[in-house]
This record gives sequence, C-alpha cells and structure tokens, in this order.
Amino acid sequence: MPTVAFHTLGCKVNHYETEAIWQLFKEAGYERTDFERIADVYVINTCTVTNTGDKKSRQVIRRAIRKNPDGVICVTGCYAQTSPAEIMAIPGVDIVVGTQDRVKMLEYIEQYKQERQPINGVRNIMKTRVYEELDVPAFTDRTRASLKIQEGCNNFCTFCIIPWARGLMRSRDPKEVVSQAKQLVQAGYKEIVLTGIHTGGYGEDLKDYNLAMLLRDLEEQVDGLKRIRISSIEASQISDEVIEVLKNSKKVVRHLHIPIQSGSDTVLKRMRRKYTMEFFAERIERLKEALPGLAITSDVIVGFPGETEEEFMETYNFIQKHKFSELHVFPYSKRTGTPAARMDDQVDEEIKNDRVHRLIQLSDQLAKEYASKFEDEVLEVIPEERFKEEENDDLFVGYTDNYLKVVFQATEEMIGKIVKVKISKAGYPYNEGQFVRVVEDSFDTLSQVRLSS
Repeated sequence: MPTVAFHTLGCKVNHYETEAIWQLFKEAGYERTDFERIADVYVINTCTVTNTGDKKSRQVIRRAIRKNPDGVICVTGCYAQTSPAEIMAIPGVDIVVGTQDRVKMLEYIEQYKQERQPINGVRNIMKTRVYEELDVPAFTDRTRASLKIQEGCNNFCTFCIIPWARGLMRSRDPKEVVSQAKQLVQAGYKEIVLTGIHTGGYGEDLKDYNLAMLLRDLEEQVDGLKRIRISSIEASQISDEVIEVLKNSKKVVRHLHIPIQSGSDTVLKRMRRKYTMEFFAERIERLKEALPGLAITSDVIVGFPGETEEEFMETYNFIQKHKFSELHVFPYSKRTGTPAARMDDQVDEEIKNDRVHRLIQLSDQLAKEYASKFEDEVLEVIPEERFKEEENDDLFVGYTDNYLKVVFQATEEMIGKIVKVKISKAGYPYNEGQFVRVVEDSFDTLSQVRLSS
C-alpha cells in the first residue's frame, strides 16, 4: 500500500483542506503515515499570510526532501499559489498545485512517476469563479467538525496578500453545505464550525441567498446538530437579518469572532477596512441585546504603518469599553507585495512589542472578567481530550457554547458528547468545572465512525 504524509501550515481552512486532500488519497488506496516517517508521497500545505509563513513553508518542504529523497514531494496551498516559481526552484520539489485543482493531485503524481519531470499545476486564481467542491465526511481527531462554505475574498485590505492566494469570493452551493452538514452529524459530530477565507461574506455572489438563510436552513434541515459556530464574521457582514437569526436560533452559539484589526478610524482607512468604529460599536450593542452573555473574540494588528500612540490608545480604549472576551494580537509584519509594506512610517519593532504586551494584558483581564460572570452556572460542554497539563487521568477539557475552556472530571466515553458542567472556579485560560450529567440525546451513532476513520 503506498503511503502519504501531510504537513499543514497556517489557518483552519488549510487544515480543513488537508483533510479533504487526504480523503482523495484514501479513496485511491493510500495509507496515511506520520510526517516524520518515510513516506512515498509528502504533501505540504503551505501558508503565505506573512513572509514568515513563506519561510516556514520552505523549511518544511526541505525537511520532507531530506526525509526521503526518492519520495514524491507535492506542494500546495497559498504560498504555492502566489510563488510557484520560487517553490519549483527548490531542488527535489516534484509537483506544485495552488489553492485549486487539488483533485488533480493524484493524476499529477502518476504523471510524475512516468515522466520524472517536475509539474507546475498552478493556474491564475483570479479567473476562477466557481467554488471547488472538496468533501470531508469525517475528521481524524476533532470533536468539532469544520465545514467550509466559501472561498476567496474581495476586500483587498492593504496589509493582506490573501485575495492573490485565494482569488475572489465564491460561495459553496447551499445544498452541498446542508448535505455535508448532515453527513458530519451522522458521523457523530454535535458541533459544526462554518469556515472559509471570508466566511461572513457567504452568499454575496449568489442570487437571492445569503448567510442568514444558510444558518436558518442548517438549523431547520439538519436533525441532530446541536451547535453551529461561525469561525469569523466581519462587522460589515452582520446585517439586521443575521442578528434576527442569531436571536431566534437554538443552535447558533453565543460566540462570534469579529476581527477589528484596529479601533482607530484613521488606521482603518489606511488598512482599507470597510467600517468605522461608530458602526462597529453599534453592531456590537445590537448583538449583545439579541444574545445576552455573548462572547466576542477578535483579531488586532498593532503597529500598522504610521500608527501613533494616540491611535493605539483609541484601539485599547475601544476594546476595554466594549469588553471583548479574548483577543488574538499580532504585531504588524510586512508582507512583500502588499501596499502596506511600501508605506512610509513603518513602526519600530520595540514599540510594536510594547503595544502587543499591553493589549495581551488587557485581553487576559477581559477574559477573566467575562468568565467570572458564569461562575456557579451550569453550562453545556463538549469534552475534547484529556487535560494534558496535569498528571490526573480523569481530567478532561472542552468548550462551552460561549467558548469558555473548562477542565473537569469526565471519562473517555464522554468525548464528543454534550455534558452539563457547573463552573466551580472561573479563570483564564481555563475554568474549573464539576460534571453534572450527560445530556440524554447525545447517545446515538457517536464516536465509532470517527474512531475508525
């Protein structure tokens, strides 16, 4: 049996697509092996969001070539899409496929075995207008299943290379989304995370169909689905209709990830973001009214070219005032090929690091404040795995619907099921909980399907 090994860099979408590519190999009779072992084929799914992403991708490619010089080295993903020539120039790379045509990978491998000539299968992504169907019926080890609903982005923010790596916005056919959601629920998943490159933009390219309608259809048509999570949504995509759906939904969780990037209107303009802080604040207020107890997490870039101390403080104060429940903070890093990399007034590294630390401190404080509201409450948790930080074997960790990470005593059988847990001690990054009971209807076709995959 031929073997294949995968290495994924970058975001959740890449991890999703690696699983999809593995399905193709599995159907072709391959066996999956660890990336550190000798394999017949190595697939490296690359990232290009920063210059460091490119560098890491190159390191991993070279590692695979050293591991087995006779193996077929296949490189795909965003860095492969934007810089195929750079990758083809690495001695030992055999096949390069971008962020589309992944289904051709196996053909290319057969062709390469016959002709022994490197193959560049990358096409111009900007011409692609159709969503590429890649099915993932089950995931190797997760208790939350990702479901990719769209591809590409039309925003062209000045710091971002992604539209060039992923192409323009294209939405997946709603029927395909619903049918894959049903498949995942049958495989035992209780929670589905809707994911994409610009997830909240779903439907912008469809006639008379949008994200709110998709959420409604998933809720009504997928029996047995308990939680729907949206991986990320832009403030500008939170329409009144979306808020209405969230308010009435029994399945969409009380957690939204809304990237803010900056809390200063002048910085947002330089970033070419599509909202003002006044608009962002108004949407947050509306959401919190519709969903009491809502957790809002966000991404922030500090030290964007030209960011003054005043502009940084606008961001800091906005986040403090609106009580985000957790932040992902990134120092701005130049991405070659983007307008921001050519801007004057690049901010000094030391200033960036100082600002990153201040925001992370704020984030920790806000996360603790948010968690403390739920102390002594009973919440539903899906246990994911054993808690690795302590020797205690019967401690497991999982997430509540509003994305609190809870550690509590449980058993292996409970993984992937919904259990009621009382938050006995709020904290960050972990809350301590006491197991109350398993929710009755979470005993069905569970786990065996997933474990066998």
